[in-house]
Amino acid sequence: MEINSKVVEQRSPSALRILIKELYRDKLALVSLIFLLGTMLFVFGTSLILDQKEIVSVDLFAIHEAPSDQFILGTDYGGRDVFGQLIIGTRNSLAIGIMVTLFSGAFGIIYGVVSGYFGGHIDNIMMRILDFFNVLPFLMIIIVFVAIVPSYNTLTFSIIMAAFSWMGIARLIRSKALQEKELDYAQASKTLGTSNLKIIFNQVLPNITSLIIVTMTLNLASNIGLESGLSFLGFGFPENTPSLGTLLSYARNPQTLEFRWWIWIPAAILILLLMLSVRNVGEALRRAADAKQRRG
Repeated sequence: MEINSKVVEQRSPSALRILIKELYRDKLALVSLIFLLGTMLFVFGTSLILDQKEIVSVDLFAIHEAPSDQFILGTDYGGRDVFGQLIIGTRNSLAIGIMVTLFSGAFGIIYGVVSGYFGGHIDNIMMRILDFFNVLPFLMIIIVFVAIVPSYNTLTFSIIMAAFSWMGIARLIRSKALQEKELDYAQASKTLGTSNLKIIFNQVLPNITSLIIVTMTLNLASNIGLESGLSFLGFGFPENTPSLGTLLSYARNPQTLEFRWWIWIPAAILILLLMLSVRNVGEALRRAADAKQRRG
């Protein structure tokens, strides 16, 4: 019995151990994860000691200064420290990306699993509602909402974005819930009289956790890119609330684009590295969740 239990334990390692092994085999994903965690710790920690009001205040005597000991990445057209804006802007972009992913993911997961589990008329009604939201030009709607809201912060901006970005994960979770509810464990629980809520939250959702984690990780990259794109177009935060997109938008000025690289290139490189890092980690998570695609 002891030998058999040891063999079973060796054949069925925990999900965390599988993920660690997959990351160890995929050096690019491991480096990406270290970069992500290091960047988050640095920007969130450093922003606590930075004075945002001082950083975004205009200084007419320091306009367009090149990088120096006083200003590591120089200044912009308002004499504002670009390095300080980069730190706070990265924090804001990451915070928005994480909150949008959590908000839209939580609603989409609940919506999708309820629709798929109950099926029938409930599923039909919920899917028609989802189809209605899916055909809306959500980017234009977000721009309209941002334009008409008199003042907003990181939380309200994230809620506006999340309200129109939950449909994809809802449809994915619904398709998985349709499969899970037909399996033996769900049917046996129904036969024993277990309530639908307990089956959904105690049995169905735990069995699709890996899919949820992978999907939300990959959505994080797209949400960071969406926020940066909106800010680049001028529909993100105002200039007194920096983000990576606002720094990148300075490149629309031909003089800045050609001669003042220090203003926009660091933000552009950081956006690229963040999105690639999230994608690499997400791909490693996806492989870890699928035994056929694991390395080694």
